[in-house]
Amino acid sequence: MQHRLDRKVTPLLFIAPFFVLFVVFGAFPLLYTAWVSLHDWNLLEGDQGGFGLANYGDLLTDPHFYNALANTVSIFLLAAVPEFLLALGIAALLDRPLRAATWWRTGVLLPNVVSVVAVGLVFGQLFSRDYGVVNEVLGWFGIAPVNWRATTWTSHLAVASMVLWRWTGYNALIYLAAMQAVPDDLYEAAELDGASRWRTFWSITVPGIRPALAFTAIAGTVNGLQLFAEPQLFDAGGSAGTGGNDRQFQTLVMYLYEKGFTHLDAGYAAALTWVMFVICAVFALVNHRLVRRFVRSA
Repeated sequence: MQHRLDRKVTPLLFIAPFFVLFVVFGAFPLLYTAWVSLHDWNLLEGDQGGFGLANYGDLLTDPHFYNALANTVSIFLLAAVPEFLLALGIAALLDRPLRAATWWRTGVLLPNVVSVVAVGLVFGQLFSRDYGVVNEVLGWFGIAPVNWRATTWTSHLAVASMVLWRWTGYNALIYLAAMQAVPDDLYEAAELDGASRWRTFWSITVPGIRPALAFTAIAGTVNGLQLFAEPQLFDAGGSAGTGGNDRQFQTLVMYLYEKGFTHLDAGYAAALTWVMFVICAVFALVNHRLVRRFVRSA
């Protein structure tokens, strides 16, 4: 009896720390945030009374929320589309026989290892209006200096370039690992059939790495819709999370930061958190289906 009890209880004891940590740092904060979102809650003073969906109602009629949502989606699309295509191309190049292949693959990952603060500072200087390298290069072609932070599209392009630089190599290595798992027999059969490299890539390689494509689509969507550090560091004029004087590059998380930590409206910020969760889930599902349809049509 004692032996049977040990065999049943011991495995549960081994996995218990995970569930304890998940409840304390995962489930409880999630449920507590939902509770806070239903109240008029000040970050410092706590519950101010009231219970209901008032925060959600205010959020859905808030023009700043829709502005932040549009900015987030715009920056995400400007970064994600070229990011995934470049990562796919880089992975295909790294999958071929190369000298010092390990060094090349390590170098591709370096941008993701660099601190996001350092990335923000460097790109802030690159896109500086008066002394930036980007405007200097544009000047060689007779283009007047651009105030990258002043308008919506220029600021979105600048922030998207930061995201593109940081995450392309990371996705490329994921694709590379998936490509190396594709059976060689398929490539040999394609070569015997006289298929070109381009046809082989789109008919064998891309369908063969479908799980990796789906993973990066979902993870990239979630990360892209939670973008905060890059635009916050790009906003050289302040740290309140407004994303420029006219909120031209304020993202959803920046707006959450503004409401929760600048205005101390924790109830509204909690409601925004749950709305962001729904938006991330919807976008992730849509992207996953688009990737599957893209792979099937390749």
